[in-house]
Amino acid sequence: MVDKTKTGYIVGFAALVCGVFGTVVAMAAVQLKPLQVENKTLDQQKQVLSVVGLLEDGASKDAIKQAYATNIEEVVIDLKTGKPAEGVDVASFDQQKAKKDPARSAKAPTNSAKVLRLPHKAKVYKVKQDGTLILPIEGYGLWSTLYGFLALEADGTTIKGITYYDHTETPGLGGEVDNPLWKQQWPGRKAFDDKGEIAIKVSKGDHSDKQKHPYTVDALSGATITSNGVTNMLHFWLGEHGFGPYLAGHSKGHK
Repeated sequence: MVDKTKTGYIVGFAALVCGVFGTVVAMAAVQLKPLQVENKTLDQQKQVLSVVGLLEDGASKDAIKQAYATNIEEVVIDLKTGKPAEGVDVASFDQQKAKKDPARSAKAPTNSAKVLRLPHKAKVYKVKQDGTLILPIEGYGLWSTLYGFLALEADGTTIKGITYYDHTETPGLGGEVDNPLWKQQWPGRKAFDDKGEIAIKVSKGDHSDKQKHPYTVDALSGATITSNGVTNMLHFWLGEHGFGPYLAGHSKGHK
């Protein structure tokens, strides 16, 4: 009869249990991978549609996919030149994965947005019907990196919307970047001034009159650092190291 109190038995039994459960977990991970990829893609599509007001409340998965296919065009660009990248599978290109790959990215120059690495290529989105541009943005707030999208009208400077889909800012403070009332302040503002300089910013005060304050959005109450973070990331991604070269070429084509 096996002595179940012996160290060898206990270690062996523990190893067997770990092996069995490890195998089960691994098999589950493999089986769930396609679903996880699909859900990630679907969420991205929802965010892109949402920032330009093309997402209906309560839309089903099929409706989201159909709306995305009908309205959105994806383009992968070279960040340095702003031109479309060659030899890239646009559908499968993942900007976040590219950013983490040393062969497909580089250390970012020192910047206030605290962006550490830049992919050589980035994915931008266009609304087929009116030429609206949707740019991925990211930068550090108070506690976390905020990931979102900025939408610009076809002129490349008039803001159509902004949204964030991933962050861990404080609820009720920096987390108010998710507040629809704050996001409603953005449409109609200008990202660049008449000289082509980046002008958009988030600042304390009442800037509700868009004609008087075309470049300024009210700061988040009690969340100065997060508000500054939004300004910093917009200046970075609209600038020379972000989508500046792409927007410059785009604007020439729309004059």
